[in-house]
Amino acid sequence: MIPQSLQSALPTASRRRREEAAQRPIASALALDGSHVLSINESHERCATLGLSRIGAPDFSPIPRADFAVARERNRRLFAHASPVMEMLFDQVAKTQSMVVLTDAQGTILHSIGDVDFVEKAATVALAPGVNWAECTKGTNAIGTALIDETSMLVHADEHFMHANHFLTCQASPLLDPRGNILGVLDVTGDRRGYHQHTMGLVKMSARMIENHWLNDDFRDALRLHFHHRPEFIGTLMEGILAVDADGRLLGANRSALELLGLSGAAVRMQNIASLLGTPIGTLVDSLRTPQETPLRLTLPHGQVVHAQLRASWSIGHAAWGGGGGGPEPSREPLEVVKPAVAVPLPTVAAARMTPEPSEAAPPPAPSFQRLLNGDPQIETAIGKLRRVLDRHIPILLLGEPGSGKELMARTIHAESSRRTQPFLIAHCASTSESALEAELFGYAEGVFPGARRQGAMGKLLQASGGTLFLDEVGGLPANLQARLLRVLQDQQVTPLGAAHPIPVDLSVVAATAFNPRELIDGQVLREDLYYRLNGLAVRLPPLRERGDLKALLHQVLSDEVPGSPPLLAPDIEALLIRHDWPGNLRQLINVLHTAAVMAAGEACITREHLPDDFLEEATGRSRIVPQAAQTPPPPHRSDTVAAPQGTLEEVERETIRQAVEQAGGNISVASKRLGISRNTIYRKLRWSGAA
Repeated sequence: MIPQSLQSALPTASRRRREEAAQRPIASALALDGSHVLSINESHERCATLGLSRIGAPDFSPIPRADFAVARERNRRLFAHASPVMEMLFDQVAKTQSMVVLTDAQGTILHSIGDVDFVEKAATVALAPGVNWAECTKGTNAIGTALIDETSMLVHADEHFMHANHFLTCQASPLLDPRGNILGVLDVTGDRRGYHQHTMGLVKMSARMIENHWLNDDFRDALRLHFHHRPEFIGTLMEGILAVDADGRLLGANRSALELLGLSGAAVRMQNIASLLGTPIGTLVDSLRTPQETPLRLTLPHGQVVHAQLRASWSIGHAAWGGGGGGPEPSREPLEVVKPAVAVPLPTVAAARMTPEPSEAAPPPAPSFQRLLNGDPQIETAIGKLRRVLDRHIPILLLGEPGSGKELMARTIHAESSRRTQPFLIAHCASTSESALEAELFGYAEGVFPGARRQGAMGKLLQASGGTLFLDEVGGLPANLQARLLRVLQDQQVTPLGAAHPIPVDLSVVAATAFNPRELIDGQVLREDLYYRLNGLAVRLPPLRERGDLKALLHQVLSDEVPGSPPLLAPDIEALLIRHDWPGNLRQLINVLHTAAVMAAGEACITREHLPDDFLEEATGRSRIVPQAAQTPPPPHRSDTVAAPQGTLEEVERETIRQAVEQAGGNISVASKRLGISRNTIYRKLRWSGAA
């Protein structure tokens, strides 16, 4: 018999052996090359440094529903491009115990399709929409590690850092936009026993298809130069594509073009056709006006010859394209569009093998000013102002409480502008350390600091060039970054950290803050010159409790949550929601109704039992503050009474709170009980008005 003391020591010894094994380098079970093994071991070292456990229970919780809704909205276009390609890819791997997964640039799963049995098995490790699979949360895995290494990645069986994922084999490829920025990841994950070496080729081919369609969509109004070393490859997924403007500047490139040229996306955009190919744009266009029997031969800077065809989605006349590069004057005849040598059409979206929930599969409605007009006069006035300055190169400053819809309005401004096909990027100025925010905004050159990406990184100021940059809570920017940002906005050029030369940018900026800008300036939190640079037009978004369209908003949100047949609201619940003062504004409203819609799935009406308990507790204890003048005045001898102030509803509300705090001797808890509102509401009201 084993002694009791030895029995108790066995689990500890076994755990120690497993932990020691976790620290040892692993070898590829598939006999892959040394670079693969090195990448896996480097990833394991990163995970160990982060303190992740190989044998502990992983965190299977999804990201908050509100954050997932934002992620789906932010990646609506990615979903539209990727969904049909995912269907085609799944046709190739069907019945192999696998699934196709799409994530955003942060590693959050947006959409998946797969064999039903395997999808259920994968759900046991939270491989499902709404869950983040970044390396820092799920350890070494194809999705998260591909995002770190910025290259296609295979992670097989025990190459996964966490033991819970050892039954998987995963092959992923990052998706790049024409500027070289990561859009997300396309992944095929299956049972490790069904690994096939050809799967990675299918994933890469599908990723290129998504990227090529993204490029053609981005630059449908630009010239596109299609090229390859071998002429028969023009028109295939292997061809390089360069987007060119009327001055011969290179706007973007697909992945094949970067590989054929041996350049990064940033390096390509710093050149033009003349410097890259030694041929002015005017000469190039003129030489291609007449249909060619064979592709044009061009020479790259390193001497290699490529074969090229010029294409456009429309006719090109002399006025737009005549004098781009100093060559001979082109003919005035329009350029005939060259047809692709090989057509690679997107497949028709077939019925999914596994029908996902609508909230996981259907992209959210496109943002538009019309969708925001539900009858509230303050919103109508704000949108009227914004429409008048749209595309007029006037910076916009959005003011409003947290959750009042500033980000949604910024997205709508972008979607309604002529920049809608270009990037929309967000910089959270108050939630990131100064050094991280500097690198995030301005980017950095190769080798600037330890731990940086090998090829350097493009900051959001460069990524947003041609599109819109949303500066959320701009008052949170550190002082030295405010000065640098001001210089960028004035000069329209940015110098990445460690770079020798500035790079031109074309920025449209929308900034936002939840605080009174004048107080930020007076408190030396926000530079006054930066404020005036950002404030071409200031628009205040009202908090939800001040809006007159709350009933319409309730039904609109439910229609978005359950398209086609949204549940009704029980009369008492509708009244409760309308009376509530919504301290979290639109963000809270969307979260509450999303939960209620899920809880009421299959039922015709949302009742009290479908609402979250914490919300019910909050809603029954607080509601919109009704001016005391509208009520029966309390007896004058009571010490806790509040005088009835005069003025607008907002002024009355603020004065009521101020008097209550004064009569409570500054005790916020006592004042909150007397008013029937939370302390946070009091703090927020007084801070916004400058009373505290």
